[in-house]
Amino acid sequence: MTQNTPLSSRTLRITSDVRQRVLSTAQLRAHGISAAQAAEQCRAGGPWQQPLPGVYVLHPAPPSSQERLRAALLYAGRPPASARRRVTAQVPGPRSGAVDTGYGEAMVTGLAALSLHGFAAAPPVVAMDRIDVLVPRVRRLRSVRYVRLVRTPELPAPVQLDGLPVAPVARALADAVAGLGDAFAVRRLLTEAVRGGHCEPAVVVGELNRAKILGRPQVVNAVDSLLAEGRALAEDRLYDMVRTHGLPQPLWNVDLRLPGGPHLGGVDAYWPAEAVAVELDTRAPRHSRLDDDRRQDEHEAEWSAYAARREHLERLGVTVVHLSPKKLRVAPEQQATVVRTALMAAADREPAAYVMILPR
Repeated sequence: MTQNTPLSSRTLRITSDVRQRVLSTAQLRAHGISAAQAAEQCRAGGPWQQPLPGVYVLHPAPPSSQERLRAALLYAGRPPASARRRVTAQVPGPRSGAVDTGYGEAMVTGLAALSLHGFAAAPPVVAMDRIDVLVPRVRRLRSVRYVRLVRTPELPAPVQLDGLPVAPVARALADAVAGLGDAFAVRRLLTEAVRGGHCEPAVVVGELNRAKILGRPQVVNAVDSLLAEGRALAEDRLYDMVRTHGLPQPLWNVDLRLPGGPHLGGVDAYWPAEAVAVELDTRAPRHSRLDDDRRQDEHEAEWSAYAARREHLERLGVTVVHLSPKKLRVAPEQQATVVRTALMAAADREPAAYVMILPR
């Protein structure tokens, strides 16, 4: 077959599978098609197109969202030049088993990833001028055309969506926010992450902190709203858990204090007859501009204060049940059992010290 010889349908069968409509140079070579022959097919008026270096779309129509994403991953995931000659990419066929996708360690991140995760606040991929792809920091590829490479020293475990490796929501959010200057757009994305149940506020703030963007003006107020939103949702789930699973009604959002003594702290729910308290952990890191040692010291001091307060309540005979927003979201029945067990165990304990109960 020469450069000018038309490609036979037997040489490469094109199907509705996007993995066979978008192929890399190495994958075409596995079918016996040289780079020169592929380039010939991409000439003006030809049947193919080359949206990115070393990546071909095997039809002349505008690439679909899936095709743009696959092309971006094939570009970002191709092996280094020194190793390409040793790589034989496998293309899925009707009888194929395990498939080398050609993506390497690359994964979709940023707004494109959020769109795949189902975010209404993220535009459809086909309308995006840029697709962010997360790659190891050591990759020497450059961002090109509509692909922007986001380098990281530590890759998260990808989520498979529509057959593509996609960054988890919190990481995709941080990468998206890092490229946004619109405070309203940032707030919409962060709010949807929590309201939509995609992830907990503390996880999101942790990723924003890792990306060193918590101090940006368009992020600061959005994060404050995010934490308030997360707190309100966690409280709603706690109310629903008590009602749905038939737990006795507690006193909600109260402060505990020893008569004439110190303040013992606030709790989210309290059953005075059983001396059982529930606390929601909605803490989140807020120290992006501190050095690592100070961050660790601050975290340890916060945890020590919490542990000391909890230990003080336990010494007074008050059982403290610690619930996280995530546990209330994914396993409310299990958390209801934990609380019910604590309430039932009260009959077997020594009576608790008398504490004053004040509205919070």
